[in-house]
Amino acid sequence: MNSTYQSDSNNIAEALIAQSKEQPNGVALILPQRQKGSLEWKDQRFSYAELNQLADQLAFGLIQQGIQPGTRVALMVPPSLEFFARFFALFKAGCVPVLIDPGIGLKPLKACLGEAQPEVFIGIVRAQLARMVLGWARKSIRTTITVGRRPLWRGLRYSDVLQAGQTAGSVKLPEVGPDDSAAILFTSGSTGIPKGVVYRHRHFSAQIELVRDTYDIEPGEIDLPTFPPFALFDPALGMTTVVPPMDFTRPARVDPAMLVSLIERYKVTNLFGSPALMNTLTRHLEQQDIRLPGLKRALSAGAPVSPIVVERIHAAIRQTADIHTPYGATECLPLATIAGRELVGQLSDANRAGKGICVGRPLAANSIRIIEISDAAIETLESTQTVEPEQIGEICVFGPTVTDSYWQREEQTRLAKMTDAEGNIWHRMGDLGWMDGQGRIWFCGRKSERVQTAAGVLFTECIEGRVNSVAGVYRSALVGVGGPGRQQPVVVVEPEPGVDGQDVRESLKSAVLHKLAESSKTKQIQTVLLHQGLPVDIRHNAKIRRSQLAVWAEKKLN
Repeated sequence: MNSTYQSDSNNIAEALIAQSKEQPNGVALILPQRQKGSLEWKDQRFSYAELNQLADQLAFGLIQQGIQPGTRVALMVPPSLEFFARFFALFKAGCVPVLIDPGIGLKPLKACLGEAQPEVFIGIVRAQLARMVLGWARKSIRTTITVGRRPLWRGLRYSDVLQAGQTAGSVKLPEVGPDDSAAILFTSGSTGIPKGVVYRHRHFSAQIELVRDTYDIEPGEIDLPTFPPFALFDPALGMTTVVPPMDFTRPARVDPAMLVSLIERYKVTNLFGSPALMNTLTRHLEQQDIRLPGLKRALSAGAPVSPIVVERIHAAIRQTADIHTPYGATECLPLATIAGRELVGQLSDANRAGKGICVGRPLAANSIRIIEISDAAIETLESTQTVEPEQIGEICVFGPTVTDSYWQREEQTRLAKMTDAEGNIWHRMGDLGWMDGQGRIWFCGRKSERVQTAAGVLFTECIEGRVNSVAGVYRSALVGVGGPGRQQPVVVVEPEPGVDGQDVRESLKSAVLHKLAESSKTKQIQTVLLHQGLPVDIRHNAKIRRSQLAVWAEKKLN
């Protein structure tokens, strides 16, 4: 059962060094900007050699300032030259970056920083001011480094660290092993509390190679990443990163015309975006009848991708190009993948019929088990019961990117991890699904969001797939009101824009109930509520916050 996957690299920074040698003059970063009142792009460009040299100088500067290998460093810098250089410099210096999505909210952000206990805080001026005023990690932070002007002249400046490293040649990478801690990445907390996932160097190395090989990514490609963490892979993959000028905490509100302009101007071959961003972009492509012939692939992850979004992007790209939807989580990515051209048609029809969402076949490096649903901790894989073929259970995985613990959260680690007889660590995804006869995984919803009625269990994606196929429905959510075992199932619908008027809205409710009545299992749902905008996660603007919505539904019913 041991994975046969092996990586030759222990430190992700080695991949940047390799690119700086193989294509020193190749463009690593493009930072485009538009002058006010102009439609023309101006940009700054940095080569792999320049990025690697800057990371060397910063790494040496960190060491000169007394920052030791193993030091936890909170990094709050938006996508920029400093963001990329700092990230790789931290690896070169043997530090452990702590990455937290600033969009999760001030209270969760403070809790995450307090939990991570970083000793160094690197941030832009706004982040430093927020840290001082709100008391982020006040007890643990010993050193601050500001990109920009220092608030109240406190701490180090970015330029101070850079100057300290000016005399550096090539910084020798600290000796690290594959199991040494490399970073702490916090989950979005969209279906629970944000948790710090401990990444080891082998996890990053495996991710880079699996992403490259799975999607046939070649050095010299041009990437437009609209999700900053994924952009960090680009220099290691040999891709040029075009950093879009957008609010990365609000991807659904992106200007689609701006994205199209960048794709065309810089001949982008690879696009990464959340399902919500892809929905915004593909609506624009359809409305304006725009084609993107240079795009080789689009990747969308973080939440299920609607079949209609896949169909829209197919209309805009060439026949040999495709959209891919990698499936996984912060704790394990990528787990499985499927191409859009396989997904549309029969598989999309199955989604609309209530089978769930097909997320594809597991990567060859991963092993999958689907076990009986349980909310309890499970110590060993051998103590679980695998479900019958095509039965719904909890998806579990073992593979080279499976992380083994959460930072400072033993109880959550115990609930999410189990070992097998050979000592391998398996991750319980907390996702429910089933596997079809061709080895494809079908996602049916989060375990914590299943609705447990007196008549049986209902799974969110199986119900919502049916509802979303009704004309006039933009998206929907199944929630349960009441306690487990006696929950009242309620479907909350967000209408398509323009669906107004009481008569039209009542007709939409009737259409949804009629659709649900077609199945003996779903006809027990008798309540449909309309909502102007379902609450979603900050990171992807796509994961529906059903627990929050259940509270709203209960108030409406009462």
